[in-house]
Amino acid sequence: MDYLKLKSIIEGLLFLAGEEGLSAKQIADIVEQQQELVEKSLEDMKQDMEQGGRGLQIVRIAGHYQLATLSEHAPYFEKLAYSPARASLSQAALETLAIVAYRQPITRVEIEDIRGVKSERAIHTLVNKELIEEKGRAEAIGRYRFCMERRSHFWIISVWALWRICRSLSCLRTQIIWRKRHNCCSNVWRTASRL
Repeated sequence: MDYLKLKSIIEGLLFLAGEEGLSAKQIADIVEQQQELVEKSLEDMKQDMEQGGRGLQIVRIAGHYQLATLSEHAPYFEKLAYSPARASLSQAALETLAIVAYRQPITRVEIEDIRGVKSERAIHTLVNKELIEEKGRAEAIGRYRFCMERRSHFWIISVWALWRICRSLSCLRTQIIWRKRHNCCSNVWRTASRL
């Protein structure tokens, strides 16, 4: 096997192995090469990455090699990890968004009453993502509305669409509360469940 190809394969293996890493013996077994050649390749790759000013490095921890980022770049990785726009919406945030879209304007207390659990974190997430915004005050309690600029991004057009969101979330409690609050008769509910 060509030496450059071997190094390329090893780099790919280390990437796929992630935090667990691979021992030189494991790599040697996979690429069907001698362990000494694999160890030499790993050392060459470490030097190449250092000299090339790359953002990745090869480290050896407890006999396993792994790809790792440079510690001096940690502040940038933290910004990415804690960016509010990076994370997808949780089930709680989706439930809260559906409730706000249907019942707007609505207070945090009313949202928590419908969901049956605290919703501060879900509301905070939705506000940070600019999906809902605070609109005025009701006796010192914030009233949240679905953010008008984002409305085009969602296909929420009726109670039935909101019910489908709750159903897709497998949130039986929310479905029961929805049914109870809107006094849906069983025929209408059966029709909605087929949508």
